[in-house]
Amino acid sequence: MILMHDIIREGDERLRQKSKDVETPVSEEDINLLKDMLEYVHNSVDDEIGPKYGLRPSVGLAAPQLGILKKIIAISAYDESGKLHDYALINPKILSYSDELTYLPSGEGCLSVDREVKGLVHRRKRITFKALVLENNKLIEKTIKLKDYIAVVFQHEYDHLQGYLFVDRINKENPFYVPENSVKINFGDEEKND
Repeated sequence: MILMHDIIREGDERLRQKSKDVETPVSEEDINLLKDMLEYVHNSVDDEIGPKYGLRPSVGLAAPQLGILKKIIAISAYDESGKLHDYALINPKILSYSDELTYLPSGEGCLSVDREVKGLVHRRKRITFKALVLENNKLIEKTIKLKDYIAVVFQHEYDHLQGYLFVDRINKENPFYVPENSVKINFGDEEKND
């Protein structure tokens, strides 16, 4: 079971390195890592397990946050309409994205960043990506389209694979600057990212 002490923090050089593709066929070890990562995300928002183990609530986790430089992402979050998006992804690759941007008015947060960071992170409003997706204990190559909040969550995790943190995406001169092509995500309970 992944715990908070397993997650590396800002300042660790591994968070700034690019991840490598997971070799195929995917090993049992990598599949188990992916399952453990998704389990952490689920446990972190569980009313009993989260507090019992001192887990910070999360909607996503990327392997580099565990010091493992592999392209592996786990996401579990509800979109604006209340639909659950549960993704266990290996080797995600963005195929296309919109010119239009979006942002969370409350900003973003990260399990690997222990400090509060004020400022807006503008991300693509819509994205299309392909990945190996773990479903019913089988890896299936899929192309997935996401928009709005779930697209933001995915891009936050995808950034970890490229060696970026959300703090890198905040305008240094004007942290609350909103470009003309960026629209606010209207979410009832402003959720933070991972």
